[in-house]
Amino acid sequence: MTENTTITHRHESGRESGHEQEHEYDYVVVGGGTAGSVIASRLTEDPGVTVAVIEGGPSDVDRPDVLTLRRWMGLLGGDLDYDYPTTEQPRGNSHIRHSRARVLGGCSSHNTLIAFKPLPSDWDEWSQAGAEGWHGAAMDPYYDRLLNNIVPVGEADRNAIARDFVDAAQQALGVPLVEGFNQKPFHEGAGFFDLAYHPETNKRSSASVAYLHPVMDERPNLRILLETWAYRLELDGTRARGVHVRAADGTRSLITARREVVVCAGAVDTPRLLLHSGIGPRADLEALGIPPVLDLPGVGENLLDHPESVIVWETDGPIPENSAMDSDAGLFVRRDPDSPGPDLMFHFYQIPFTDNPERIGYERPAHGVSLTPNIPKPRSRGRLYLTSADPEVKPALDFRYFTDEDDYDARTLVDGIKLAREIAAAEPLAGWLKREVCPGPEITDDEALSAYARSVAHTVYHPAGTCKMGAADDETAVVGPDLKVRGLDGIRIADASVFPTMPAVNPMIGVLMVGEKAAELLGGDLR
Repeated sequence: MTENTTITHRHESGRESGHEQEHEYDYVVVGGGTAGSVIASRLTEDPGVTVAVIEGGPSDVDRPDVLTLRRWMGLLGGDLDYDYPTTEQPRGNSHIRHSRARVLGGCSSHNTLIAFKPLPSDWDEWSQAGAEGWHGAAMDPYYDRLLNNIVPVGEADRNAIARDFVDAAQQALGVPLVEGFNQKPFHEGAGFFDLAYHPETNKRSSASVAYLHPVMDERPNLRILLETWAYRLELDGTRARGVHVRAADGTRSLITARREVVVCAGAVDTPRLLLHSGIGPRADLEALGIPPVLDLPGVGENLLDHPESVIVWETDGPIPENSAMDSDAGLFVRRDPDSPGPDLMFHFYQIPFTDNPERIGYERPAHGVSLTPNIPKPRSRGRLYLTSADPEVKPALDFRYFTDEDDYDARTLVDGIKLAREIAAAEPLAGWLKREVCPGPEITDDEALSAYARSVAHTVYHPAGTCKMGAADDETAVVGPDLKVRGLDGIRIADASVFPTMPAVNPMIGVLMVGEKAAELLGGDLR
């Protein structure tokens, strides 16, 4: 196995188990991603605690293609992307590919690092859904513990057209200017985002950079197993003993935990691992020939996302080159005054984002910009499920986009396109724009706008909810507020899969905060 660090024999025991080599640690963290990096770092602050991190991808150390934030688009669909397809979406876009990072740091090594502290109303919604102790006031301190360098987009990265978008949004919609979205809770506002990066170098401050890089060569009690894929949990009755893994050379091992297994593989691969281990809806497992160990109907259900559509304009020539990651500014709107938070969001792309419109006949302009109306609180719910007992076969992701009963999600995108046009007509942004490319100014009625918006909809890679947290009497909950898997001992889940509902903002900071709270829960159980 490839690994970053060695571990002293005082902390590790190994023995042959059939054809597998067995290694034992205090904790086994499955997934060296956003939450897993936090948990591994925090647990190994105690030199008497041994931790193994199972990471399916390579290290991000000395990888400028990963560590340079503005190169994020080049990672999509590449060899560091698990690249999950979407099932047929009768009311949406069936061609969406869901990027999931195959590299240390997980999706924080792969995404745009837009850094929003979830709003108090987001956490309160979790608490009301049965996640006792996860309300806004209780969760706020975890943000202050984060080690990432979270700062507003640097002045040198503030592109002139992005600045003019912010001004035009205020002018057209009457929303306030926000300088620092994390300073206080908000309902509306336009401004530059906070990012987890170093403006002077454009380098990421991902979970791995912030939590693992400073300690990975200094802590003999931390072992990171890279290019190592976890494919099945090892269970002894109702206790999780460890996880079966395969290294890059095909070698198979059993990594066991004296104390707990912590699954942090993300909203796709966490339920996938549970299902292949016989934990999930009994009938579905039996239909595939997987022996059921625990009938847990919520595994794979409640699949959430932040779908969005796009409106594109051609500009009167090239725009300035400076940017942090080409989508540095945005806008939040609250259409419903009774909504506890924003109910419409936009990212402003300093590029013509036409990947999906091109599929239905639109052409990419040489120079352009885009606005992406996004649904902060989508009402559609999807499902992840297996199609094969073979762990190598990717699971099916059926997001059931735009299937909510009252068509709220689709109407949100229609409203977004209309508001985007108002912004584009306002100065100083209007002076940059030559013409609307897609959907095109001739498309104006709601039905046609909805058909366009849904057919070119895309994801901002925020899958969540597939092992949701809830109260003990919630039969669809997979974990309780202590993150322990219902009906099992010695195993917790800590990643976006435990989200009961979707935060109104980009969820990465929420996942980091879940990691901090999980580490505290794990440590607290030892005292």
